[in-house]
Amino acid sequence: MDPETFQPAHFQWDHANGVATVTLNRPERKNPLTFESYAELRDTFRALAYAKDVKAVVIAGAGGNFSSGGDVHEIIGPLTQMNMPGLIAFTRMTGDLVAAMRACPQPIVAAIDGVCAGAGAILAMASDMRIATPAARTAFLFTRVGLAGCDMGACAILPRIIGQGRASELLFTGRTMTAEEGLAWGFHNKLADDALAEALALARSLAAGPTFAHGVTKTQLDAEWAVSLETALEMEAQAQAICMATNDFKRAFEAFAAKKTPEFKGD
Repeated sequence: MDPETFQPAHFQWDHANGVATVTLNRPERKNPLTFESYAELRDTFRALAYAKDVKAVVIAGAGGNFSSGGDVHEIIGPLTQMNMPGLIAFTRMTGDLVAAMRACPQPIVAAIDGVCAGAGAILAMASDMRIATPAARTAFLFTRVGLAGCDMGACAILPRIIGQGRASELLFTGRTMTAEEGLAWGFHNKLADDALAEALALARSLAAGPTFAHGVTKTQLDAEWAVSLETALEMEAQAQAICMATNDFKRAFEAFAAKKTPEFKGD
C-alpha cells in the first residue's frame, strides 16, 4: 500500500504527517456498511501492516454520524435469503475485519459522533481508543433484529473495556449507551465537542512517538489477554528487550542527557 496514492472505492482516505484518516462516507444514510465496504476495510487494515509511512490511524464518519452498521437493504435483506455456507462466509469475513484492526501495528483512534450502532459500534470497539462528542449514541443492537450479541468479537472485547455486567446489559438489551455513560464506563477515553479534531491531535502525537514500540504495546495488549502472569512477565521481558535494541531508545536517552525532546523515527 502507498498511502499517498491509495484510493479506496467505499470510504474516504486521507494521509498526512503519518496519520491516515478513514472516513465512512455515506452521510445521507448515516454511513452504513455493505458487503464491499466490510471487505475493503478488512483488506486496508491488513495492508497497513506494511505501510511504514502510516504511524497512526483515525476512523470517523461523515455528516455528524459515525456509522449505523450493516445496511438494511444491502446486507440484512440479502442475509435473510442466504444459505448456511454463505452466512458463515459473511460472519467470518466481518470478524476478520476486527482481527485485521487488532493485528495492524498502528494505534487506531475512533472519532465518534451521533449514531454508532451495530457493526459501527463494533468498529469503535475494535479501535484502540475512542473520542466521542456529547451527541454520540452507541448501541450493540443485534438483539433488536433477532440476533445474538456475540457479533464480531463483542463478547470477547466489550467486557474487557467496560466490564462483564455492563457489557451483558448492552448486548442483551441492545439499548443505547449515552456518551456520558460511555465516558464513565471507560468505553470513551474523552468527550469533546469536535471529536475528529481531538482524535487527529491524539493520532498526531502518537505518530510522533516511538512507533515501533507502539506496535509492540498493541501486540502485547492483545496477546496477554489469556495468559498467566508468569507468561505475561516473560513476554514483556522479551518484548521490552527488543525495544531496548532500537535506535529510538538510544535517541531518547541521548535527548534526555542533552535536555532535549527526542525525535523518534520508528527504527
